[in-house]
Amino acid sequence: MRQQHQKQLINYEQKLKNEMDEYSIKLIKELESLRNQFSQELERLIKRHQQDLEKEVKNVVNDDKKFQKHIEQQQDHEIKGFLLQQKKDYKSKKEQIKEDTSSLKASKDMKTDWLNRQISTLTSMHSRAETELRERHQQNLDLELRKYRRRALLARHNHEQDLLREELNMKQKHREREHEVLLSQHDSTQALEYKHLHAIQEQRMEHLRSQHQTELSNQVEYSQRRENELKRKHLTAMRQQPKSLKSKESQIKKQYQETAKVQEKQYRAWKNHVLESVPKKEQKEVLRRMKDERMRKLAILSEQYDRSITELNQKQTGKLSDSQEKERNQLKVQLQQELELLTAYQSKVKKVTESQHERELKDLEQKVSLRRAMLEQRMEEETVQLETERSDRIRGLLEQQCHEIEVFDQESLRMGFSTVVITNYGDQVYDPHGQGDAGKHPPQHPLHVSASTSVLPSGSASGFSQNLPRSSSGSNIRGGSMNTQQNDPSMHPTMPYAHRSARANS
Repeated sequence: MRQQHQKQLINYEQKLKNEMDEYSIKLIKELESLRNQFSQELERLIKRHQQDLEKEVKNVVNDDKKFQKHIEQQQDHEIKGFLLQQKKDYKSKKEQIKEDTSSLKASKDMKTDWLNRQISTLTSMHSRAETELRERHQQNLDLELRKYRRRALLARHNHEQDLLREELNMKQKHREREHEVLLSQHDSTQALEYKHLHAIQEQRMEHLRSQHQTELSNQVEYSQRRENELKRKHLTAMRQQPKSLKSKESQIKKQYQETAKVQEKQYRAWKNHVLESVPKKEQKEVLRRMKDERMRKLAILSEQYDRSITELNQKQTGKLSDSQEKERNQLKVQLQQELELLTAYQSKVKKVTESQHERELKDLEQKVSLRRAMLEQRMEEETVQLETERSDRIRGLLEQQCHEIEVFDQESLRMGFSTVVITNYGDQVYDPHGQGDAGKHPPQHPLHVSASTSVLPSGSASGFSQNLPRSSSGSNIRGGSMNTQQNDPSMHPTMPYAHRSARANS
């Protein structure tokens, strides 16, 4: 039975192990499927972001052309109006000059010469005014293009930050979801392990109870068999007792008969002696006394015979009863001791098994606890790694954008436009997409500092803001430009390009 139970337990443990292996493979496939899904989602997102950026670059190029064309159309319209007005002014002033010439008191040659000089001066003034207007238009076009391109650069930076934030948030969401699945798989695996351990221990205890019950049943059966065998032995001994008594009775009877024969011989010999030696008168009396004596001795001998037979029967019966009782008691004590030994052994085996179960449960608890600690440590490391990647990506993007802003502003300075001027967008901002009233106002972007740090985790914005370019249309820059315009006549709004002429003069 023990071998059978051991074989059953081994088969059952193998079955549960196969079930656990299949479940582990299922969890691994589930996790791999989830990771593949997350990887595909991230690839699609990155691809969409790349397409968005490429589309935005194309839109920026097209919008730049549209904006430039829009400014040039306005300037062409202004030039046409200016030339038309100049033409009217030229005609009216020419007539006025002619009238003034006619009223002069001078010779005809002098009047003609004066008229030509006045007309030449007027023509030069008009040409110079047209040239100055075209120069201002070109300067204004360059300035507005720099403003527009800087706004587009900041908008692209904000868009890049939004895309990076979306990508990092998706990674964080995927990592959190993966951690939730890992914890859920750990809990389900733990529950299955405890279930399997409980099933194995329950079957082992069931086998142990069955073995103990069988052992007790066998012991009871063995005790009953021993008692029955002893009873049969005693019954056999009881059945064999009459034969032994008859044999001993025969011996006693034989001794009695031999004694009786001896007495009979003695009586006959004595009788012959009396007949020979005693007178006839006395012989009858003597023979009578001798006969009585013989009868008395025979009676005594018969009594002794009966008493010997009785004592023999009583002694043999008592001897047999005492021996059987003693043997029964010895067997009873022996069987009780064997039962107690068996019970003690079973109790010891049960305690050993229970101790084994407690040890197995403790080992499983330690195993689960260690696996949970290792899982949490790995999750913490992955979280720290993700945060490090997040900080590095953000820092890299901000440094790249800061460099792009610095390069753009340096290029603007080489063109003669200060950062204050190109960041003073004013109230009229061209909307290449024609969004109605929204095109009359600049995009409501926050400071480039806050926009660049918006993707940072809390508490880290201040660390990066010191290195970010403060070049958007923020209140600080606006305030600085207003103070500069109030203190420097060359920065008066009516002279938007005075800084260029001043820079050129310097």
